[in-house]
Amino acid sequence: AAQDPAASPAPSAAESAPAEGQDAGAGDNGQASPSASAPPAAGQGGNGPDASDFVNIRSVRPNVVKPRKLRQASRGSFITSCGVNKNKKYNSDNVIVAPGVSNGAHHMHDYVGNQGNNAFASDDALAAAATSCRNQGDKSTYYWPVLRLQNGQAEFDVNADGGGKEGNAGKIQTPNEVTLKFVGNPTSKVVAMPRFLRIITGDAKAFVNGNANANASWSCTGFENRQLKDKYPICPRGSKVVRTFNFQSCWDGQNTDSANHRTHVAFADANGRCQNGFKAIPQLQQRIVYRVPPGPGFAVDSFPEQLHKPVTDHGDFINVFDTRIMNKMVSCLNAGTTCR
Repeated sequence: AAQDPAASPAPSAAESAPAEGQDAGAGDNGQASPSASAPPAAGQGGNGPDASDFVNIRSVRPNVVKPRKLRQASRGSFITSCGVNKNKKYNSDNVIVAPGVSNGAHHMHDYVGNQGNNAFASDDALAAAATSCRNQGDKSTYYWPVLRLQNGQAEFDVNADGGGKEGNAGKIQTPNEVTLKFVGNPTSKVVAMPRFLRIITGDAKAFVNGNANANASWSCTGFENRQLKDKYPICPRGSKVVRTFNFQSCWDGQNTDSANHRTHVAFADANGRCQNGFKAIPQLQQRIVYRVPPGPGFAVDSFPEQLHKPVTDHGDFINVFDTRIMNKMVSCLNAGTTCR
């Protein structure tokens, strides 16, 4: 089943009823019982995740809904290829939320694109840095919490802040695929993003804060019309775990950031329209695919008190496209063409 990345947020697993005769906690192909392969009740070292944080994707009903595209929609797409972080650029900083603060994230991030991103990176430093993107005009930075196997294996950060010292342990997984796709708006044309626009999607503290800013989306290859926001998926054998981030696509027309790093951008409404005078901008859709052992044996890094819950998943983006490339992107989206 094909995913529509522009879909509205998926319901929680609690809102998705198991199919008759299926075990919502089942393992491979819905045949193993949850207890057969479940991790310890409170995860590694008692800091999560729990077996109850996982659900068999086969038990989830299709729940992706997409807004209808109007005649004036911007129907094109633009894909930038920036690799899967094979060079292992990691740190536990977050230059958007905690600039100038080492270990501001208290968990490890994967980075693709800009290779100069750390807590102390200025806009000028980001513009001058190298990029892992095939198109060298894209020096944007794309980052998210690493995914680890909950196997207790010692990693490079086992004794480091943001790593083992803060409950983030186990083998870090390099993605099999990372797709960075920008799409248009279903109701209007889009305008260019300003250079150095910062967007955070999701909430790293959603388990404690509540779901107001949560935007996690978990699924499995072959099942991407079924999205989970507060459960990790147990995928059938041969299917891979998929994390999707659909970023905010409306901008206030003035600011590249805001005090809470959120109010300068917004999500479109259920019909795809930007509200309150905000302008439609290209929507970044990140799709990250992992081949992990079947069963409930993986989790994202998190702040210690967030217990590695799936609802805490989040992504960060700073636009460092050359103006020429950004203008090309906008032209492609508005003309309805597919570009790279």
